Amino acid sequence: MKHTLSVLLRNRPGALSRVTGLFSGRCFNIESLCVAETYDPQVSCLTVVTSGEAAIIEQITKQLHKLIDVIKVNDVSEGEFVEREMALIRVKAEASTRAEVLRIIDIFRGKVVDVSPNSYALEITGSESKIKAVIDILRPLGIKEIVRTGKIAMMRAPKK
Repeated sequence: MKHTLSVLLRNRPGALSRVTGLFSGRCFNIESLCVAETYDPQVSCLTVVTSGEAAIIEQITKQLHKLIDVIKVNDVSEGEFVEREMALIRVKAEASTRAEVLRIIDIFRGKVVDVSPNSYALEITGSESKIKAVIDILRPLGIKEIVRTGKIAMMRAPKK
């Protein structure tokens, strides 16, 4: 089962390396990793997607808590959460296909972020399944390049 872990850690040199070293040293696979500063520049939020049984995820969580720079670890996949990913996709856009590419990107609420005589660079934000759907639809038109961010996630606020 996939688990999405949200890890708050001190924004110090080597902190990310120690977290990823924990995963590789114990042969745990990281399927997605995204990290950036929070509202406090001294703290970063690291979102890690990994797979494993509950016991393995519990072991990972306990090991993360032992790291000096880790402030808090939360398995957001245990509750209701919101997750997003962004992809930049460069697709062929010849005269005969430009209108179709624009229609597709409009349907998926994406944006054209760069235009050249033979291609469009498109920005798509959403769930992993939405990104996959856009890629599948654009593939026959000629995808030249894809760059993806990895997932970010946040627990949903209580509805009280």
